[in-house]
Amino acid sequence: MRLTIFRAICALMIAALPAFAGEKVDLVRVHKAERRLELIGDGKVLRNYGIALGGDPVGHKHQEGDQRTPEGNYVLDWRNPNSIAHKSIHISYPNADDEAAAKARNVGAGGMIMIHGQPNGYGWWGWLLQLVDWTDGCIAVTDSDMDEIWALVADGTPIEIER
Repeated sequence: MRLTIFRAICALMIAALPAFAGEKVDLVRVHKAERRLELIGDGKVLRNYGIALGGDPVGHKHQEGDQRTPEGNYVLDWRNPNSIAHKSIHISYPNADDEAAAKARNVGAGGMIMIHGQPNGYGWWGWLLQLVDWTDGCIAVTDSDMDEIWALVADGTPIEIER
């Protein structure tokens, strides 16, 4: 009897999981104003995550230290499993246009913009940190969300960051 109940519960839990088997993430889209990151595959939203941004999130990143998250089209080009935050995936900011615009203003464009989890050792209160914009321009998710993104998103995946 217990085994039957256990199997029934397991079947319900498996049925409730998102159907990722065989689906490929071919785009990551970030909606800054909505504090939302989407994984897109074959034109469909496969998964949504709540995000936190930089301390001054409105508008495109113009220079190092402005605490803004860039806007535009980039690539997730490499990852760091030993990050100061729970895993991180690098966004290819700055691109040539970003560099040229910063140079015209005689400032540095900045860099090291990542999608990452919570600061190491603080994952247990990630739910609270996600209520405010606290990064220096990165895109922060909870550690469990970062584990899922890490597993589903390959290096070389495009990312669109919208207002």
